[in-house]
Amino acid sequence: MGAVTRVGVLELVAMALGGPGGPGDGTGPGHDWGAGARYVRRTLGALIEPAAAPGADAGHAGAGRTGADAGAGGADGGHAGAGAGRAGARDVGGAGDAEGAGRAGARDAEGAGDVGGAGDAADPGTGRAAAGAGAAASGDDSPGDDARLALLWRRALAAPEDPRYLRALVDGLLERAPARPELMAGLSDLVALVAHQDPYSPGTAPSPTDPGRPHRPPETDPRDPRDPRDLRGPRAAAPPSPAQANSLTGGTQVHGPAIQAGDVHGSIHIHTAPAPVPVALPDPARLPPARPPALHQLPPVPAHFTSRGPDLAALGALLRQKPPTAPLLVVVNGPPGVGKTTLVSAWLHAVAEEFPDGQVYADLHGHSAVAPAEPTEVLGQFLRALGAASVPAEVAEQTSLWRSMTAGLRLAVMLDNAFTAAQVRPLLPGGPDSVVVVTSRNRLTGLGVDGARFHPLGVLDSDASLDLFARGVGRRRTACEPVATRRVVELCGGLPLALCLAAARLAARPRQPVQAMADALGRDAGPLAVLTVGGEAAVRSALDLSYAALGAAAARLYRRLGALPLRTFDTRAAATACALPEDEAERLLDELIEANLLEDAGPGPDGFRFHDLVRDHARAQAAAAESPRSSDEAVRRVCDLYLATATAAEQLLTPAQFVLSRDYAHPPAAPAPFSDGASALRWLDGQRQNLMACVRTAAERAWYDTAWQLVDACWPLFLRLRYYDLWIEAHEIGLACARLSRHPEHREAERQMLNSGAIGLTAARRTDTAIGWYEDALRAARAAGDVRGEGQALHGLGTCHHDAGRPERADAYLHRAIGLWESCGYVRGVGLSLIVLGEVLLATGRPSEAVDRLVRAHEVLAGVNDPHDTTRALALLGRARVVAGDAEAGLAELDRALGLFSAAGSLHWQARTLEMLGESAADRGDRAAALDHFERALALHETTSPADARRVRDRLGEVAGGSGSGG
Repeated sequence: MGAVTRVGVLELVAMALGGPGGPGDGTGPGHDWGAGARYVRRTLGALIEPAAAPGADAGHAGAGRTGADAGAGGADGGHAGAGAGRAGARDVGGAGDAEGAGRAGARDAEGAGDVGGAGDAADPGTGRAAAGAGAAASGDDSPGDDARLALLWRRALAAPEDPRYLRALVDGLLERAPARPELMAGLSDLVALVAHQDPYSPGTAPSPTDPGRPHRPPETDPRDPRDPRDLRGPRAAAPPSPAQANSLTGGTQVHGPAIQAGDVHGSIHIHTAPAPVPVALPDPARLPPARPPALHQLPPVPAHFTSRGPDLAALGALLRQKPPTAPLLVVVNGPPGVGKTTLVSAWLHAVAEEFPDGQVYADLHGHSAVAPAEPTEVLGQFLRALGAASVPAEVAEQTSLWRSMTAGLRLAVMLDNAFTAAQVRPLLPGGPDSVVVVTSRNRLTGLGVDGARFHPLGVLDSDASLDLFARGVGRRRTACEPVATRRVVELCGGLPLALCLAAARLAARPRQPVQAMADALGRDAGPLAVLTVGGEAAVRSALDLSYAALGAAAARLYRRLGALPLRTFDTRAAATACALPEDEAERLLDELIEANLLEDAGPGPDGFRFHDLVRDHARAQAAAAESPRSSDEAVRRVCDLYLATATAAEQLLTPAQFVLSRDYAHPPAAPAPFSDGASALRWLDGQRQNLMACVRTAAERAWYDTAWQLVDACWPLFLRLRYYDLWIEAHEIGLACARLSRHPEHREAERQMLNSGAIGLTAARRTDTAIGWYEDALRAARAAGDVRGEGQALHGLGTCHHDAGRPERADAYLHRAIGLWESCGYVRGVGLSLIVLGEVLLATGRPSEAVDRLVRAHEVLAGVNDPHDTTRALALLGRARVVAGDAEAGLAELDRALGLFSAAGSLHWQARTLEMLGESAADRGDRAAALDHFERALALHETTSPADARRVRDRLGEVAGGSGSGG
C-alpha cells in the first residue's frame, strides 16, 4: 500500500492521462507507458465512476492467474509492462541458472525512474476547474460531490494537456478520498504500483551466486518475502524511531477513523462511511517500467564562456532546418583547445527545453592516452540511463534496443571527442525528434552518408580573444597594458584553452605585469612555434608557464596524476597517488584548478579530470621529472586503492561468495564503507573504466596478482550489470595473469578466472568459446583434486551443449556433475544441474522424466534456502506437468511461479513463465489466452533481450495465424 500523498497522486493522474489510446496518447502531462497507463486509467476511472465502469475493467485481481482473477481478461489484456521498472534475472539461452551457475548470471537491479508528468502540475491549481474541485470537496458526503469529481475526471480526459484540469482533479481526489474508503484504498494501491525504485538496488532478488564460486549460506530473515516456501507474508517494516512513534496499545483494534492529539481546541467532526470495499491488487506483470527522470548529463559551461555568438546562431539555424524523418546529426570539428566541447555544451544547455526527455553525454576519448571508447560501452551506458532492464551482448542488438527505446523520445545526445565515424554510427537514436552533436578534431566526413551537417570551429578572432582574456584577468588591468595584452592574445593563437591558462596565471599573481606574461610566452614559443598547425604549440607554451608557476607540492601532484591510467579521479585517489592526507590533497587540487590545469567535474568519484592536451602535458612532465620507480609507486598505490574499494563492494553485494586473497604492495587506509548495496553497485558501475584501466596497467607492468585480484573483485559488476566486452576482456587478462603468477593461490585463481569467464562467454552467447574455457577448468580441477570445481565445469559444459542443441552430450555432462556434487555434499549444485537436466528432458520429448527431475530439484533448492532457483524449478515443473498431461496441477504451479517472479522483480523469468503459460494455452486450443500471455512476455523481453523478443514475436505471429501448438 502506498501513502496517498499529493506527489504520489500527481504521478498517478499524470500517468493515467498520458497513456496510449487515451486522450493524451503520450503527449499530455505524462508520457506513453503502454499497457500500464491503460490499466491505471481504467482502474482510476472505475474508482471515480464505479457505476459507469464495465466489470472487465475494474481491475486485475491478484498476481498471475490464481484466485478470483476478475481482471485477467480485462482491458489491459496482453501488453505486459515491465513490473514497475524492476529488472530481474536474465538467463541467456533460455535454460539454466539465471544467477550464474554456468549460465548468464543475473541482473537484479531495481528499475529507476520518475513516472513523469507531475513536475509541471505541482501547484494547487487555479481557475474555474480548481474552483469546481473545491466545491466538489466541500460539504457533506453526497452524490453531488461524486458527480463533480466525475465531471473533473471527464474534463481532464478531454483535455489532458491542460494542467488546470490535472491539478483540479488531484485536489478533488485528495479531498474526496477520506470520505470514500474504497477510493482511498484504490488510490493507495495505485500509488504504490506507480512508485519507482533505485536502479542500482540489489532489490528483492537473492545475491547472485553460482556453483563454481564457493558461497556461504546467507543469514536471512525467517520470513524471507522471496522464499516460495513461506506464505506468512512479507516481513514487517522496521518500527519508527521513538521520537516519531505513535500507537494505540493494549491490544486495541480500531475500525474506522481514529484521532490522537495532545490538546484539542474546538470541535471534531467525523463523518461515518460504509465499510471499506476490498480493492484487488493488480498484476505487477501488467505494469510498464517506470520511466526514468529526464537525464541531464552535459558538462557544465565555464563561467568565462563568451564570444561564440555566430557559432551559436549557426547551430540554431541547423536545428530549425532539421529533417522531419531523422534525428539531426551535427559534427563540430576543430583543432585541440579551440573550445568544441564548451560550445556544444553551452548550446545544448540553451536549447534544453526543445528536448524534454533530457540530454545524454559520452566522452569517446578519440584523442586521449586512454583507449577510445567502444560503441558497445557507450550503448550500455545510454541504455541503462534510459532504464533498460539489461543490455544485450552484441552491438547490433544493443543498437536495435537503443533505437527502439529512443524512437518516441526527444533527446539531445552529445558525443565528445570522436575519432571515427564508426564510433558514432551505432549511437544514433531511433526517433526523428532528437539531435546528436559530435565533437572531433577530425572532420568525420564518413558521417555525411548519415545526413550529418558539418560545422567547423575556428579560433577566436582578436576581439573575442581580448574579451575572453580580459574577463579572466580583469578589464582594468588589461586596459592599463593594452599593447602587452594584445601581444599575449596574439601568442595564444586565438585558442580559448591557451587564453584561459594565461589568464589564470595572471589572475593568481595580481602584481605581475601583463608584459611579463607576453615576454615569457614570446621566449617559450617563438614566431615559428606560434604558427604551428593546430595551435598545439601555443597551448604547450601556456601549459609550460602555468606548470612552472606551481608550488613544488602541486607540481608533484600534477605529474603523478598525469602518470595515472585513470580517466577521472577523486580527492582520495589523488591523495593516495602522493601518499598525502586528503585535506592536503584537496588544497593542492584547488591550486591546479585555479591554474586551469584541472577541471572540476563536481562531487563524487568522477570529481576531477584533465583536458586531453593537459593530460598529455602532465604525462610528459612526469616522464621528464619523475623516476620510473616513483611513477610506478603512484600508479600501484592507486591500483591498490581500487582493489580495496572493489573488494569492499564485492563483500557487500555478494556476501555469500568465497573471496580469494588480497595482496597490497601499499596497503591503503580502509575505504569509506558503502551505505548499502545500491551505492556499492553504483560505485562499481561508475568506476568500471578506471577499474579496467587498473587491470590493464597491472598486467602490462607484471603486477600479476594485482591484476587477477582486481578481476575477481569486479565479479558483482559483471554478473549484475553484464558489460559483456569488459567481462570477457577482464577474464582473459585475469586468466593470463593467474597462469603467470607465483602466488600460493594462483591455481585457485586460474580456476576462478576460467569458471567466471566461461559464465560471461555463455551469457554473451559465445558458446563454443565457453566450452573451451570449461574444458580447461575441468582439466585444472582434476589436476588439483577439486571435486566441486570439477562438478562446476561439467555443469557448465552440460549447459553449453544444451544451448547448442546437443541434448545427448548435455545429458551425459549433467549426470556426471550431479554424481560429483552428491559425492562431495554440494546439495545446491545438485539442484541446479537437475533444473537444466529437466529442461533437456522436456526439450527432447520426455516430460514424465522431466517431472521427476524437477520435483527433486524443487525439493533440494527449497531445502537450501535458494528462493530464486526454487521458483525456476517450480515454473519448469509446471510446464513439464502440462506437457505430461496433468494440466490442472501444472497451470497452478506456473501461476504460482509467475506471482513469485513478479514479486521478486525477475523480468526475464516472468517473461519465460508467461511463454510457458502461452504454450500451455496454445496446446489446449485457447488462442485468446495464448495471445495474451505471449503479448505480455513480448513486452517484458523488449526491455531485456531483443533476441528473445524477436523469437516471441515470431511465435505470436504463428498463434495469431492459427498455425502450430505449443512446444
